[in-house]
Amino acid sequence: MSFFESLLVLLAVAIALLQISRRLTIPYPTMLAVAGVALAVIPGAPAISLDPHMALALFIAPALVDAAFDFPVQALRRFWRPLFALAVLAVLVSAGTVAWLGVAMAGLPLYAALALGAIVAPPDAAAATAVLSSVSMPRRSVTVLKGESLLNDATALLLFGAAVSIHTRGEIDTGLAVHLGLAAPGGLLLGFVIARLFRHIIPFVTGTLGGNLMEFVTCFGVWIVAERLGLSPVLCLVAFAMTIARSTGLTTAPRMRIHSFAVWTSAVFLLNVLAFLLMGFQARAIVGAMEPQRLREAAIFAVSVIACLIATRMVWVLIYNRLVNWVPAIRGDLPPPTFKQGILVGWCGMRGLVTLATAFALPASFPERDLIVLTAFAVVLATLVLQGLTLAPLVRLLKLDGHDDLDAELAETRVVLASAALTTLDGETGPAADHWRYGFETVRAAALSSEDPALPEKRRLGLQAIRRQRERLEELRTQQHVGPDAFLMLQEELDFSEVALVGESGGHIEES
Repeated sequence: MSFFESLLVLLAVAIALLQISRRLTIPYPTMLAVAGVALAVIPGAPAISLDPHMALALFIAPALVDAAFDFPVQALRRFWRPLFALAVLAVLVSAGTVAWLGVAMAGLPLYAALALGAIVAPPDAAAATAVLSSVSMPRRSVTVLKGESLLNDATALLLFGAAVSIHTRGEIDTGLAVHLGLAAPGGLLLGFVIARLFRHIIPFVTGTLGGNLMEFVTCFGVWIVAERLGLSPVLCLVAFAMTIARSTGLTTAPRMRIHSFAVWTSAVFLLNVLAFLLMGFQARAIVGAMEPQRLREAAIFAVSVIACLIATRMVWVLIYNRLVNWVPAIRGDLPPPTFKQGILVGWCGMRGLVTLATAFALPASFPERDLIVLTAFAVVLATLVLQGLTLAPLVRLLKLDGHDDLDAELAETRVVLASAALTTLDGETGPAADHWRYGFETVRAAALSSEDPALPEKRRLGLQAIRRQRERLEELRTQQHVGPDAFLMLQEELDFSEVALVGESGGHIEES
């Protein structure tokens, strides 16, 4: 079976598993990772290997750009304290405890133990986003966790690079220290500069399919350039995506934005599905290369690392949670987080492809490389299964399910937007002004009173009218009274009208 045929079979299996995970309310990364392991041990299963550097760029770069594009700079400014505590301090604390365990229990050299700590410390952006989408959580917790998953890889990869450089050079010298010191700020600056330059190219390709292709080429290109320059590719991509999002929001055509969002959502989801499924296939190469006695010792060590990571994150998050409640100066102007929110954030520590790909990126001569790789895989699989499967029940147990404040936020913002629109109609008269004034006043009234008894009837009549328009449009196409181009444009207009009418009550596309 060729690689392409194997890939098609895997995708077909993935589609079936996605339907099972949706009906059983199991996060799809958990289902796919376990299925990958099961498929890999089947006799005759194809051997699919991943090039580590390609895997990092292919699977992580688009997920980072997609998440960073939707993550506002204002949120970084507002939540910088908890984000620093999770994306930097939590990673360093977790890496340090695992490094101590590696030295004490497995006899690893200090730099090798530090490399292991850096590999397994950061929760994964793709895993966290996928699991978070399956549960309803407080908006503040979701924002902090998404921000953490954007930034913690940078801390871990810088630490990992330092450990590998020590192995290569034999010591920490001035050049290495300067390189590490410039990697983070240099990555941020490079991302900002590329984004500013990219703004001048956007007008030439916007509204075209080539523009969509260029978005992906730029995404991978920014990662590669930053990596070749020795800068942080994670921070470079985050800075690039946030700058583009902030500078093009009012100039992007609505049709292009809708199309671009649809393309990116599908592409990133496809890459996530392949990443979690292929992750399981790496088990064969890891386990098959070890002797039985060595495998038992490695399994004991891996279990210890898993327990250490889960306990360290939980303890650190709860300590920070209590500190910001007792010392208001630490939390700034943010409201104090509850103890339940601390437990929830502490339990969200799923690892993913970043951990596994980074482990495979270790040089072949690295001390105890097989032990480190096996431990990394065990951490990924265990956290996806243990924490991924129990996250939704934990949300319900803590009685945080449904406390996302999204409905209230939507209603409040709709009132503000409708009021802003109405101000532009002040002094305007005539049928056209009355038409728009009535429409915006209706939107504002509905947002102010979610219990409007007429709202369901308005939606019913609107959907009924749009349905009749669709039927009539199909009749016109059958009778060849409307051409294919006009048909598609009118169909799209009806789609937009129906989406606007349905709102948040339906019409959303699920991930699985």
